[in-house]
Amino acid sequence: MPAICFYNASMRQFHTTYHIPTQGKGLYEFTAEVIRWLDEQGVRDGLLTLFVRHTSASLVVQENADADVRGDLERFLSRLVPEDDPIYRHTQEGPDDMPAHVRAALTQTQLSIPVRSGALVLGTWQGIYLFEHRRAGHRRQVAAHLLGE
Repeated sequence: MPAICFYNASMRQFHTTYHIPTQGKGLYEFTAEVIRWLDEQGVRDGLLTLFVRHTSASLVVQENADADVRGDLERFLSRLVPEDDPIYRHTQEGPDDMPAHVRAALTQTQLSIPVRSGALVLGTWQGIYLFEHRRAGHRRQVAAHLLGE
């Protein structure tokens, strides 16, 4: 079967970077900031890609209605990937560093979210979160790339 290719000369690209301050482990929602930026670009249909520029944090789409969900996720990952495990050799940045790398490897560093009729195609209770895996606060960067028309 031959491949079907479409070319659309009206496709546009946009880029931005979100700077998200954290105060230690947990999920930090930034859905509203993404929606605001998307509205400014005027793209009706396309694809948004988000990429976290760190190896000890990740990105997730998760429920934004009940804070217990976020707390339960944090507690589960803390049990699954404990600190001070003797199997870790990478310890020079503290006892929470290697577990943060493992947690980031188990979750996602990139999200792709469709855009339809000028809006993110998210479910009713879904939000976009940076998942901080270190105990100390950081200023995390998330690169965004929007392709659409």
